[in-house]
Amino acid sequence: MEHIFITDVAPRDGLQSQAVTVSTSNKLRLIRALADAGVRSVEATSFVSPKAVPQMADAAEVIAGLRFLESETGLRTSALVPNIKGLERATAVGAREIAVVISATKTMNLKNINMNLAEAEENCKATLHAARASGLATRAYIAVAWECPFEGVTDPDTVVRLAAAMRVAGAGEIVIADTIGAAAPGQVAALLRVLAQSIPLDMLAVHFHDTRGMGAANAYAALEAGVRRFDASVGGIGGCPFAPGAAGNLATEDLVMLAHQCGFTTGINLDVLLLAVDMSEAFLGRPLGGRSMPWLRNRQQQRVAQGS
Repeated sequence: MEHIFITDVAPRDGLQSQAVTVSTSNKLRLIRALADAGVRSVEATSFVSPKAVPQMADAAEVIAGLRFLESETGLRTSALVPNIKGLERATAVGAREIAVVISATKTMNLKNINMNLAEAEENCKATLHAARASGLATRAYIAVAWECPFEGVTDPDTVVRLAAAMRVAGAGEIVIADTIGAAAPGQVAALLRVLAQSIPLDMLAVHFHDTRGMGAANAYAALEAGVRRFDASVGGIGGCPFAPGAAGNLATEDLVMLAHQCGFTTGINLDVLLLAVDMSEAFLGRPLGGRSMPWLRNRQQQRVAQGS
């Protein structure tokens, strides 16, 4: 069976916009729980300004705290860096993989990193070049790839051009992101068909939000298009502090169940993954879970009853 590679982004993209501050030790516990469930790639934190994103103020402590877990489990962890300064901070504490993010519209870049599109592109290129020179693995996000909360529908030619530029600059993986969850399956398939003409499919990943209930449907469209790399967030935690209307990410449990029922492997145990959802609920003080959660909880209760 073919394998689907999933990066769980809950510790970074999931937590960054949450009002409840999660301690460093609890973030590390969550990442451990994800690894225990079989997740082999986690976006752990970001080296952004603590004033802009207070939840990420402990980025250095999180990365330092992951060393043993990485060596013990083979877990791949990445950190988002906004610029060369962020890269230097990440490198100083031993980060092995970084991600940069560029939005496909001028306004979103201004809102997110206070740069116009051209400035943001040069910033990402320079950061990727420096990261590769330091021997780090690299990812590049193309945000608001289908629709921008400020400018509306995104020009697909811009997305294709930026993806190609990030590849040339040294990105090992290019993540096409539906930042506000506005895409529909037909739009996903259309953009991925065009991207596949210039970017190898094994370099492409997708990142969906579930704002309009299309997360799993869009993931299926990406599967049909040949994409095998996906971002997701356990419990559906998420939302971007700089993008109005960006609701939670596609839930990891929804993506895993979709993949398994379509005949793919993920290496992730759904029953153990629910423990990470439970843990996240305790940290954030509210119910979590993707659209499959009622069914998964019911199955869990039936198994407990049968085993008693």
